[in-house]
Amino acid sequence: MKNLSILLLVVILMVAGTVFSIAAAKPLVIGITQIVEHPALDAARDGFIAALEEAGFKEGEDVVYDLQNAQGDFTNAISIAQKFKDDKVDLIIAIATPTAQAALQVNKEIPIIINAVTDPVAANLAKSWESSGNNLTGMSDAAPNKQQVELIPRFLPEAKNVGTIYNAGEANSVVQIEVAKETCKELGLNLIEVTVSNSSEVLMAAQSLAGRVEAIYIVTDNTVVSALESVINVCNRQKIALIVADPSTVDKGALASYGIDYFSLGKKSGEIAIKIINGAKPSDIPIQTITDPNELQLVVNLDTAKTIGISVSEEIIKAADKIIKDGKVQGD
Repeated sequence: MKNLSILLLVVILMVAGTVFSIAAAKPLVIGITQIVEHPALDAARDGFIAALEEAGFKEGEDVVYDLQNAQGDFTNAISIAQKFKDDKVDLIIAIATPTAQAALQVNKEIPIIINAVTDPVAANLAKSWESSGNNLTGMSDAAPNKQQVELIPRFLPEAKNVGTIYNAGEANSVVQIEVAKETCKELGLNLIEVTVSNSSEVLMAAQSLAGRVEAIYIVTDNTVVSALESVINVCNRQKIALIVADPSTVDKGALASYGIDYFSLGKKSGEIAIKIINGAKPSDIPIQTITDPNELQLVVNLDTAKTIGISVSEEIIKAADKIIKDGKVQGD
């Protein structure tokens, strides 16, 4: 009986050690991988780090971050994932769909927290939104694509043709384009699609739409957003209204966006990370989205409206959470 009690105690201690091994590590080593550098993904990364800092994890003492950028190359993303596995990091933060796919392909044990992944089920990252069935969980940046496309007739009531540019190799983009197609059909708009395979093709794609469309709509496509300035320059020269899914890029010269605050999205993924650090299993934490309209932003660039020669109604201005005018941001 005594031996049995000792055995049970040993088993309990082993289980406890497994559950709390991440929290016990000093300092934690967290590998952060993102597919490219652009404002939304950078904000998501910064939001994650801010959440851990607010929870008391001081960088350099309690936590060390290994920041990696795949430069838009899936092969690089695989190499980064392998590095994290070989280094035995405590957590992997995968920002954007391709890096999440690479992380899960390489590693089935280290917890993976995704961020800025549009549809984890369609991307074969999870069995369901309720439970991934593996070592992955996190935040989706599923955008309100329908409402974004609906902005076009609000700014341009006479618009007939809308262009879009995306990388058909990005699962997140394909999902959003399908919504855009349906919405354009409902609104009586003709959607003209141009696909690219890398960021160097974005300028030519935007130029190919000049003279054919009144507006261009860009989803949260990592390839295109990483070269968005090319699209902005073409649109502003050709007097084309540019509607984007990512509000953080409106101040660069797009006309408007209705979407997610990626810094807040990053903070929410940080909150999930803290649960895992404290012993929760990724498969027990549902993958979450931003659904509260109060957490979505309507951002309008009046400087761009002036450049392309359109007037913005008072109704839109009053509804906007942020206005960019004379190079300055006004609003929340």
